[in-house]
This record gives sequence, C-alpha cells and structure tokens, in this order.
Amino acid sequence: MTISRDKAASRLFPTFRFRLRATPSFWRKVLSMISAAALWELMATYVITNRLFFTPLSSVLLKIRDMWVEGTLQTDILASLETFAVGFVTASIAAIMLGVFMALSEWVRDFVDPWVSAMYATPFIALAPLFALWLGIGLAAHAAVVFLGVFFPVLISTYSGLITTEPILLEVARSFNAGESQLFTKVRFPAAVPFIITGLRLGVARGLVGVVVAEIFGAKAGLGYRIVISGNSFDTAGVFAGIVLFAIAGVVSVEVLKIVEQRLAPYRFLKSGD
Repeated sequence: MTISRDKAASRLFPTFRFRLRATPSFWRKVLSMISAAALWELMATYVITNRLFFTPLSSVLLKIRDMWVEGTLQTDILASLETFAVGFVTASIAAIMLGVFMALSEWVRDFVDPWVSAMYATPFIALAPLFALWLGIGLAAHAAVVFLGVFFPVLISTYSGLITTEPILLEVARSFNAGESQLFTKVRFPAAVPFIITGLRLGVARGLVGVVVAEIFGAKAGLGYRIVISGNSFDTAGVFAGIVLFAIAGVVSVEVLKIVEQRLAPYRFLKSGD
C-alpha cells in the first residue's frame, strides 16, 4: 500500500501547520514587544535625553551591530552560552532525579529537606567568590553558580508535582491493576510534567542571573563580562546591549520550554488556544 507524499508529511510532522499559524496570542505578544520598543525610543528621545543615564533602542541596536562586526559579540555569546548550558543542564538533571527520590522515599525527603530549605534561602550570588576560590577562574566556577541558581526551583517544582497527583487518577489506575512502577511512569510523572516545566522556566531566569554574577568574577569573555566592562567605561549603550541580549535569551528559552510542554502535556493547552 502506497502513501501519498502529503499524508506521509502529515504523519511525520503532525503539528507543523499548527506551529506556522499565527494565533491571537502570538500577535498580542508581538504588539507588546513593538509597544515597548516604541516607548523606549520615545522616552530616550524626548524625556530622558542624557545619554549617560539612558540611551535609545536604536543606539543599542547599532552597538550590537558594531560588536558583531568587531567579532566580540560572537565570543561573548559563546562564552555565556557555554556557562549557561553546562550549569542549566546538569542542574536540571540532578534536580529532577533528586526530586523523584524525595517523592518516592520518606527517608530521602526527611534527610534532604532541611538542606534544601537552608540552601534555597541562601543567596547564591554570595557564594560566587567561594566558587572562584575553590574551582578557580574558569568554566567550572561559572557553571557552579548557574547550577546553584537553577537547581532548587527545579527540585522543588519536581517534588511538588509528584506528590500532588490527583487521587482520582491514581484510583483509576489502581482499578486497572496498575503496579507502583506503572503508577509512577504512567500517572504521577506525566502529571508532574507541567510542574517540572514551570521549575525549568524559573530556573532559566535564575540561571541567566547566575551567568552575569559568575562573569563578574574573573571572566575574560561573556555578556555579563561585557556589561561590567561597558559600565566601567560609562558605555551606556554597551550595558543595554548586554541586557537586551540576556532578555532575548530568556524569551527564547521560555518559548522553547513552552513547546516542550505542549509536546509532553498537550492536554494543558486544549482550552487555552496557545
């Protein structure tokens, strides 16, 4: 039996057309960004005209272009991306695994819970100098700062999601003779996916802050390092350039996580229209 090319493509990429369709939500987001950009430009042009304190968005974009032409922007982006990727991925894996163990074992939960509360309340920014002292000035110390910022939001969200599974779902699964392993893999963990994604989204924000903090201490490249250098030389456009790039990274990361959530938990978007 032969399958037409259109049918084969629809099977391979079932959500492709959905992704290309611009929803009202998409256009509202675009309108929000355009409005913010226009307000920024008008404020810098007619209200706060001192370029030392505030600079137009157009000047920031020109600064980004100049940094790209010089080649410094590529180096800084790669350095910050490496720091963020290593810290974020390792923290996410470790936090999800520990969250699972805490949800499955009261012994693990009682042993770990006080340390989670204590460390989560500790400003991870204050530990950055210690990481530089212990691990040296390099990727390991920088990634450790990001790791600490990402780890706890993901851990707490994972654990909360696993212990708050709807009882009716568990009862239905048990009525079909599901074992404990099946309850976890088929019910509890899938139900916790939205919580985990929420933790990852919180971790993105804290991880980007961690990149900036880490690069203040001894970095030779990176967007955080560029912000510090620009601030020391009173280059306001350079400071805003780094801030804008970090904001773009945050938006892109969160949108990627939304796509992941739509794939893993599509039932959450049946009524939202996103």
